[in-house]
Amino acid sequence: MLQLRNSFLSIFFSHFLSLHPLVDLANFSRLEILDMDGNRLNGSISPYIGALSSAKAISLSYNYFNGDFPTQGELKKLEEFDISGNDFEGILPQCINNISSLRVLDISSNRFIGNLSSSLVASLNPTTIEYIDISHNLFEGLFSFSLFANHSKLKVVRFISDNNKLVIETKIQWLTGNISKFLFDQHRLEEVDFSHNKLKGSFPFWLLENNTRLQLLNLRNNSFEGQFYLQPEHRIYISWMDIYLDGINIFQNHFECNLSSSIGDMSYLNVLDLPFNRFSGKVATELVSKCTSLETLNLCNNNFQGEIFSKCFKLSALEHSHRNMQMHRNKLTRSIPKALSNSSSLVTLDVRENNLSDTLPVEISNNFSGMIPNQICLLKKIAIMDLSRNSFSGTIPHCFHNITFVKINALILPFPKVIIILGYLRSHGSNYVDIDMPFDNQVEVEFVTKYRSCSYKGGILDYMSRLDLSCNKLTGGIPVELEQLSSIHSLNLPHNQLRDSISDKFSSLASIESLDLSHNSLSGEITSILIDLNFMGTFNVAYNNLSGKVPDIKNQFGTFEKSSYEGNPFLCGPLLENGCSTISEKSNSKASGGKLYEVDPVVFFASFSVSYIIFFSMVASIIYINPYWRQMCFNLIEDIMYWSYFTVLTPQKRLSNRLCRH
Repeated sequence: MLQLRNSFLSIFFSHFLSLHPLVDLANFSRLEILDMDGNRLNGSISPYIGALSSAKAISLSYNYFNGDFPTQGELKKLEEFDISGNDFEGILPQCINNISSLRVLDISSNRFIGNLSSSLVASLNPTTIEYIDISHNLFEGLFSFSLFANHSKLKVVRFISDNNKLVIETKIQWLTGNISKFLFDQHRLEEVDFSHNKLKGSFPFWLLENNTRLQLLNLRNNSFEGQFYLQPEHRIYISWMDIYLDGINIFQNHFECNLSSSIGDMSYLNVLDLPFNRFSGKVATELVSKCTSLETLNLCNNNFQGEIFSKCFKLSALEHSHRNMQMHRNKLTRSIPKALSNSSSLVTLDVRENNLSDTLPVEISNNFSGMIPNQICLLKKIAIMDLSRNSFSGTIPHCFHNITFVKINALILPFPKVIIILGYLRSHGSNYVDIDMPFDNQVEVEFVTKYRSCSYKGGILDYMSRLDLSCNKLTGGIPVELEQLSSIHSLNLPHNQLRDSISDKFSSLASIESLDLSHNSLSGEITSILIDLNFMGTFNVAYNNLSGKVPDIKNQFGTFEKSSYEGNPFLCGPLLENGCSTISEKSNSKASGGKLYEVDPVVFFASFSVSYIIFFSMVASIIYINPYWRQMCFNLIEDIMYWSYFTVLTPQKRLSNRLCRH
């Protein structure tokens, strides 16, 4: 039997696999704090837990306890009670009604059933209770929020239900969609979440006016409309604002105004999420110059105009923390500054479908024309690189092998918020209880694979990596380094002017799923080693100058269609109209009637000039060295001169005389 002389027992996160739980608790009469968080204790709770008459804090959270919780007990001094994250079932234990000094009550994530009794709230001392969480249970019926009207110290109440059978009556007029007048009397709110409801009307500015400590405001997926502006007194400490409106009702219910310059007074703002509204006008300069704590800025799908990347651009948090900027589908103009090249942790910069002009700075990605700069290879951890549909020229950089092209994680940015300071249980560890208000800003990527373009976002991006250089003016051969990217999933090089052949090195693309080399000037045969690329689901070499036999129809190559090879008249194989013998006869016939391939004029003239110089030098050397050949050469020249005189000039002179006589 364990003897305890002090008043504290803590066995949290020790991961005991089997321990008959709390058998000898009856002997711990002086125990005040029992903390057994995060172990693997299982079975039922000993009824002797009710004998801890001196206990002030008990935490059994995140174990595997099950069954009914003991209904009897003398826990009259208990102030903090946490049994969350277990498998307790049945109705709430009656012993809770006898605890009059509770400050923290957390029974969330269990399987308690039945109706919530008003006697439970009545038993909670309104002058002490601060935190209540009964979320994720199987309660049902109607529970009135007005029962907490006199609980002056209450800071957190959580009633998140999984079974849709528990109705919380807060006196909000849900039928008309207006926000409850009950909230007019609240002056110390720190977080407000009205997301995914059917609320309508104008923006609730009075929430900002009445609650000067407000840090988080979430109005996502509602039907608010009218003007959105902030008075100087609204600047307070708000750091998270999300008024993402329901896209379905956007044409009938929307904010329609300019973004007020007063938003610059919110210096603590971390997240500003305003997509799918009808904000118009210029983006307030104060937003990009004064909101220096901003980590996530989402202004997409609005009607913003003008320049946002001005000289006043000072979003230092965006530069030095991970975060993202999404401003696509607006009417923004001018160019992107080089200052963003210092954003070493910037995850997403989405400015598509705007009116931006000029070229992108080399330090950020590349120019829209000219050669692809080698600096782009400094992005060593990038997984998806899309440089398609530009006017890049020159050769493909050999440095692409420095980029890993490994899978990435879905970009989900959590923003946990600290709500309440607890006492005994958290004094030996964290002093806070975290309530997560996730801001799941998932990057969306347009991915070309299996002959079609689709948009992907979220966890699926964990399994994708791609290099897309299609629709440019690239020349030269395909670098050997590019053929050895063993981790890449998709390689798109169509619609360029690439030459050379498809070498055996392509067999090193062990993870390749989509390989598109169509619409180039590749020549030679298709190496049969590509059959070993077992993951390849898309293969396209159409419209090149390839010749010879296509790979055997087996493994993955048995799934490819004729369209993968069309536009190559000298390819042969079972999928094509012409067999290999027919192609050979045509090739021989064409070789006898004319040239089989195009002559490079540069090579031709260079070789001709070199040959002429060599021949002339040899003749001059022989004449200079050998007197006999020199004399013979002079005699030959003299004979040619006499022959020309008597053959050409004398008959011409006689003909002229005859014409003159007549």
